Amino acid sequence: MATSLAVLGLTAALQALIFILTGSVALLADLIHNVGDALTAVPLAAAFLLRSERAERYAGLSVVAAIFISACVAAYKAFERIINPQAPDRLLVLALAGLVGCSGNLVAAQVRTRAGRRLESPALVADGDHARVDALVSLGVVLSAVVVALGFTLGDPLVALAITAIILRITWQSLRTVRHGHVHR
Repeated sequence: MATSLAVLGLTAALQALIFILTGSVALLADLIHNVGDALTAVPLAAAFLLRSERAERYAGLSVVAAIFISACVAAYKAFERIINPQAPDRLLVLALAGLVGCSGNLVAAQVRTRAGRRLESPALVADGDHARVDALVSLGVVLSAVVVALGFTLGDPLVALAITAIILRITWQSLRTVRHGHVHR
């Protein structure tokens, strides 16, 4: 879990720097979500240290809550940018941020899923599944850069809303996994 935390922390730090340069709300949605994902390693680690199924279940629920909260923040920022349109800057750098997010999430997904299966932890497997989908979500940032480069300024907040919809779907799937306690092999 420390490896996953480090990978997603580094990914989020790089994306934060690029967000400052670009102002992309699609990147902001991905960044907020990656920060939330990195922080989910903390309650999961505490649950495993306590060796308690109950603590693990609560940790899993906190992961789900973090996913949901990140979706709400991303949606708010996207709607704000639709009302006050502003195209992001440095589109090539923005596309690079999406690739960084994709790579970081794929590594985190492998680490979390492998550990979850080894430990027979539904919460950790759900977190790994979630990180895998997040890798695809990060590619939405690349799409945002392409769409804006083609002249569609509202493409950035619309991609942010699409990312938000995917995050909400992940929230539902993760909640089901944690509530039912099934580890998918």
